[in-house]
Amino acid sequence: MKIQPYVERLEKSKEYKDFHKEHKGAYLSAGFFVLDFEEKKNVHQLDFYVPRQNKMAAFTLDSGVKMQLLDLINEKVPEKLDINVKTDLDALYGILEDEMKNRNITENIKKIVAVLQNIEGKRLWNLTCVLSGMEILRSHVDDETRSVLKMEKFSMMDLIKKVPGKALAGLPESKAVRGNAQPPKNDISNQIKQIDKMEEVLEKKKAELKSIAEKADSLDREKKELKRLEKKKK
Repeated sequence: MKIQPYVERLEKSKEYKDFHKEHKGAYLSAGFFVLDFEEKKNVHQLDFYVPRQNKMAAFTLDSGVKMQLLDLINEKVPEKLDINVKTDLDALYGILEDEMKNRNITENIKKIVAVLQNIEGKRLWNLTCVLSGMEILRSHVDDETRSVLKMEKFSMMDLIKKVPGKALAGLPESKAVRGNAQPPKNDISNQIKQIDKMEEVLEKKKAELKSIAEKADSLDREKKELKRLEKKKK
């Protein structure tokens, strides 16, 4: 399914109509989606940038319409998102799976966290996936062509190390959290429970994670520009 039906559904809601009356200059800047293939705890969220307040209005469309007005993490003004999206949400799994096979990545996709934004005039899907075996997959997909522009895999342990200690205070203790040892392979159910618990903590830090992704993209662009300048000097 494309995001246009979600936008149309939102625009019909009382919550959006009240918001639109108060914030005439607000515009759609991002889509945030969680595709949960195990527990079906899917999330469909549309983010509207409010220029007058320099804030983001996040509308969640699951179990009714709920809105949160959030502070921006960085000073970069988000681009307007065109709702004429070419790639369906349902197609993301297949696109990732095909590219994973090409790269000999054999894990299964358990969950996809998808952020759709306009970056320098181009619609991009920024995808973070929870895989089987305590692995994380990060990928960028061009919405227009469905091309996979970037794909990298890393361990859940690497992600845990980057989360502040206070944020992990609520997690159950395990060897995987306390040290570098991998949990036993036969303890898959406990691994999944730990992942779900950690995701609850990370969900509260969703805005921060979005910012990290944007900064990573910015660094990639800066590296490419530096390489281009170095070649010019030669």
